[in-house]
Amino acid sequence: MGAYEAAGESDEWYTPRYIFEALGVRFDLDVACPVDRTHIAVPADSFISEGSLDKQWSGLIWMNPPFGHQATKRKWLGKFFDHGNGIALTPDRTSAPWFREAWRRADIVLFTPKIKFVRPDGSLGLSPGTGTCLWAAGPVAIKALHHAADGGLGIVAKPISPGADQ
Repeated sequence: MGAYEAAGESDEWYTPRYIFEALGVRFDLDVACPVDRTHIAVPADSFISEGSLDKQWSGLIWMNPPFGHQATKRKWLGKFFDHGNGIALTPDRTSAPWFREAWRRADIVLFTPKIKFVRPDGSLGLSPGTGTCLWAAGPVAIKALHHAADGGLGIVAKPISPGADQ
């Protein structure tokens, strides 16, 4: 739970429109969409609101999953990287085991400044307690993250294999 989140309140925090404008892509599928999409800015053709981890994903996906327990992040990121085509948004918890596991599977990662997410009522949240990163899987996602970085959204990092010549 970030410093701006009050205990017991919703864990629904929606990605603001400027993130998608910076990426410059349209997604085939949003795999973690709320049932009420009133304040959702994701440019996608299809949406999964419930049971996403048990459903088939196809095409270029957008994933802003629940930020809950690390076991939850592992499940979502595991399916994301198994799918291999999309962009995922998570906290940038670089010291967490789930983060290091995901790092080894990512094509590139874009570290962003703190994102003020949109609340379910459409209002803008306060500054979160941590930064955020976007994970790329596949060539379209790689290009989108580079495009966003070139536009000033953040900095790109490319994971390297342990022991690789540098």
